[in-house]
Amino acid sequence: MTSSGNQAFWVTGLGQGELRPATLEWPESAGGEIVTVRTLYSGISRGTESLVFNNRVPQDEYLRMRAPFQEGQFPFPVKYGYANVGEVQDGPEHLMGKRVFCLYPHQRHYRVPASAVTALPDDLPPGRAILAANMETAINGLWDAEPAVGDRVAVVGLGVVGLLVAWLVKQIPGSQLLAVDTNESRADIAKALGLPFTTEASARDCDLVIHASGRSEGLSSALSMAGPEARIVELSWYGNEPVTVPLGHAFHPNRLELKSSQVGQIPPRRQPRWSYARRLELALQLLRAPELDNLISGESRFDELPAVASTILSPAGDALCHRITYS
Repeated sequence: MTSSGNQAFWVTGLGQGELRPATLEWPESAGGEIVTVRTLYSGISRGTESLVFNNRVPQDEYLRMRAPFQEGQFPFPVKYGYANVGEVQDGPEHLMGKRVFCLYPHQRHYRVPASAVTALPDDLPPGRAILAANMETAINGLWDAEPAVGDRVAVVGLGVVGLLVAWLVKQIPGSQLLAVDTNESRADIAKALGLPFTTEASARDCDLVIHASGRSEGLSSALSMAGPEARIVELSWYGNEPVTVPLGHAFHPNRLELKSSQVGQIPPRRQPRWSYARRLELALQLLRAPELDNLISGESRFDELPAVASTILSPAGDALCHRITYS
């Protein structure tokens, strides 16, 4: 089955993309209930999608880097993305007309199993719900970090994930938070979220440091702020970029713990009770806070995406979450 005028965004080469015709076919052998969704908004995840767009996905990570409904193969051409909010046009009665989130690429209409979509809370604006995948990453990062009441916490790197992590930490009673980014333009967004902001790695003796800048220099700053026996949680993913980390100095004398966090796996101690579906539902509930609209730094029409992608996804870019509209 095809949908007249249906299109999807494909990355076709290094720093290049185009709109291609898309079908609504779904194999009958797949079984289960199916929904047809009309996209309202999609979000560009600058971190991961920038790595894909700029051919920085390591060959040995091609399989693990696949998005749930990706088409094509790395490096190119590939249809990639995972922040889609739409309206169900056909499917089970309980989902008809519902606005839903799905880990689907940038495409006007699509068909997926009903189990792949999650209905939005009634009071969550669909234009904000594109942040759901980023919020899941922030939640998972804090599960790995295990902050405690009263902890002194520094968050280094205030992209979307770093800002969401800091916003969540701020709500822990007694926490002493410092949000750090060398980009002074992040001061206004930090203020809008109620976060203490600095451009300097000025905190010392932190109980916990969370790093999300995607840069070696940021990780070095994170290490410098950690107190004895403290934990540094690494949320950045560097693709094929080499990372230099100063593991001399106080790293060994202070017995620091450097821990990776990755949204693709729920921490082992939570797996008996938490599913991916439950985590996504939590992310959507948390996004009901209106101040999080500040994380959406720009908007373009879907038909403009091939022209604006190189700017949005430039390694030197300054965007937070860029929203794509499909009206």
